[in-house]
Amino acid sequence: MKKTRQNKSLNANIDLVIFDCDGVLVDSEVISCRAHAETLTRHGYPITPEQVFDRFLGQSMRKATLEVEAELGRPLPDDFHTQVYAEIFQLFAASLEATPHIDAALAAIVLPVCVASSGPPEKISTSLNHVGLYDRFAPHVFSAVQVKNGKPAPDLFLFAAEQMRASPARCLVIEDSVAGVTGARAAGMTVFGYHGGSHCRPNTADTLRAAGAAATFDDMRQLPDLIGRVGAAAPVT
Repeated sequence: MKKTRQNKSLNANIDLVIFDCDGVLVDSEVISCRAHAETLTRHGYPITPEQVFDRFLGQSMRKATLEVEAELGRPLPDDFHTQVYAEIFQLFAASLEATPHIDAALAAIVLPVCVASSGPPEKISTSLNHVGLYDRFAPHVFSAVQVKNGKPAPDLFLFAAEQMRASPARCLVIEDSVAGVTGARAAGMTVFGYHGGSHCRPNTADTLRAAGAAATFDDMRQLPDLIGRVGAAAPVT
């Protein structure tokens, strides 16, 4: 597929593109769900990676842990999150890969970009550095730990827009989860749903559109043209 670079004039309605990290920039969701499920099961909450996917995809570890503790009626160990991320980082080192064609897509996008992820800063930086993408975004990398409420609340997206000095109505978000799409729409932003990750299912595109995604795509090579189209059209509200 021929590489093209966007003309800034085509993006008159967009000032900022906000990327989720896991499942969008890096193909990490299968790894993360596996590590999360194994650690929960080890601590007396039997759950499969598929169930973690269904319940917690796109949410912060903090929010997921509170839900589990409420069901268990007891707290998980104080170092539970540390245990999960230790497992994740070990698996990342062995098998994490960047989303296919993301380098070419980013090279073709002339607009400012940033990251807004439910993961903690260490996880975001570890994953992006591992695949060579961190410098493309730094220092504009934002985490749910910086806001009161993570996805599906709008807080993280509004925080990212504020930090980047962009109006929410002129932001475009790239997400792979219902929680992310819901949060971005609640922030008054346009959202594209990416469903090309290894964790995605045949109905993921329909699910993301139902949650409010203005468009869905499964190949990052499509993204620059999609951005150009929404940028040249009337803003989606």
